[in-house]
Amino acid sequence: MGKSSVRGEGARPRVPHASDLGLEEGPPEGGAPSGGSGHRRQRRGGGATGGRPPRRRRRVLRWSATILSVLILGTAGAGYLWYRHLNNNLETDDLNLGEHRAPEPTPNAAGQTPLNILLIGSDARDSKENQKLGGAKETFGGTPLADVQMLLHLSADRTNMSVVSMPRDTLLDIPKCTDPDDGKVYAASTQRTMTNQTLGRGGPGCTVATWEKLTNIHVDHFMEVDFSGVVSMADAIGGVPVCVDANIHSRDSQGHGSGLKLEKGTTDIKGKQALQWLRTRYGFDGGTDISRAKAQHMYMNSLVRELRNNANLSSPNKLRKLAETATSALKVDDGLGSVKKLYDLSNELKKVSPDRTTMTTMPYEYVGARVIPKPGDAEQLFRLVRDDISLDGKGKKKPAKEKLSDDPAAADDEIAVRVQNGTRTNVEPPVSGRASAVTQILAGKGFTKTVADTTTALAQEKTVIKFPSAELEGDAQRVAKSLGMKLSSVKKSTDVSGVTLVVGADWREGNTPPKSKQDDKTPDSAEALNGSDKKACMHVDPAFTWK
Repeated sequence: MGKSSVRGEGARPRVPHASDLGLEEGPPEGGAPSGGSGHRRQRRGGGATGGRPPRRRRRVLRWSATILSVLILGTAGAGYLWYRHLNNNLETDDLNLGEHRAPEPTPNAAGQTPLNILLIGSDARDSKENQKLGGAKETFGGTPLADVQMLLHLSADRTNMSVVSMPRDTLLDIPKCTDPDDGKVYAASTQRTMTNQTLGRGGPGCTVATWEKLTNIHVDHFMEVDFSGVVSMADAIGGVPVCVDANIHSRDSQGHGSGLKLEKGTTDIKGKQALQWLRTRYGFDGGTDISRAKAQHMYMNSLVRELRNNANLSSPNKLRKLAETATSALKVDDGLGSVKKLYDLSNELKKVSPDRTTMTTMPYEYVGARVIPKPGDAEQLFRLVRDDISLDGKGKKKPAKEKLSDDPAAADDEIAVRVQNGTRTNVEPPVSGRASAVTQILAGKGFTKTVADTTTALAQEKTVIKFPSAELEGDAQRVAKSLGMKLSSVKKSTDVSGVTLVVGADWREGNTPPKSKQDDKTPDSAEALNGSDKKACMHVDPAFTWK
């Protein structure tokens, strides 16, 4: 499946009437469109190299430009959008290159579902413009790395929004991915691998597949923008205020650093300076990717506040420029591959006020110079997003009444159950023989077709019962009930072929799973930052200050 150009041929299209956009009476109700996998990629430019088209503009996502893009499209309005021309600016790529998908969320009582958008970027230097901005000449034309990854979660009722950043050097299990362009298969990693390598394994769809495997969160869309896109978008908006608590110059004696140079206090930054802020690691306290993520969060909070104030967006010419710049900067999945779809999405995002927006970083712990998801805390954060629970502690939902499956369970002695040992953690080995022990417990309760899977030892924080399809949900719930487990521990999963009990690290001993009250608090280690916080200021490393 090849990539084709969607750029215009040089002829200036007419400015369409609102009816061309279908926007005369506003966007349709029900939210933004959902994406899917297997879509044909579209790509700017023409010929192939060595039988395979070059990968152009697959680059650094600074989610500043991404959110700006979708918000601007909604602000601009049909009168200022050159619909066909702007559609031709957009690039599309496949959403998910893996073999499995995380289950779609269950609609709430009003029939609404949350929306999850993965914001991906790379450090690739694939053009002269990006090379000039990004430096590191030795990497020109190399395999792109996913330098920035953030999951944006918009709640089902559109009252709140959460963002989860993942450090680029997080060690993960990367699933098997297949490049739809040439059919090349990238085997699943046999050991934990840095997450930034996912982009070079077929495209952004492999990054999506990796996130779904790790978090079990269904990703609806992805967005991507490159170095030059960040600069052009920052120029178009006219500047975003950021703060440092001391003079900073991000440059050391070995030449490391983004080059950012600011005076103490608040400064409006744009263009190349905005890119420097978003890339700065050397100079912010700690000098790590974690510090860089905090700076990106602060920038985005300020950017969104600027957009909502709308102080600089009253000029039709500026609006037209913003729309042009936004669509040129973006690469999206096919589910967002038109101005109309982006317009609908922008209206959904604008429903959330800054004080209900929460920026977080995936809880982590160090393994040498790299990091891994922090046991307990990382899964807690992922679960809150999965269950559509706000991270700001406001508007907590009442516990949902457990719903029995419409499919009745078979007799206990007719239900086939596979038991797997998931008691391994990052700090403890698996409990030997645990799958066999729990198999005996279930057999004693009448589930005589239960078998132990002794071929693998998994890492599962909490005990879970998985089922692959609706006709086995009742059987899975029957197993849960017999063990005194809540029905919320029963999960649909395409990773299993039948009812499967994964004994988690919470049940390393004893005959019954532990009963614990579910805590819906955002972990402190996620370092949450509220979108309305105007006092946030980056702490400068004394070694990078100047007078």
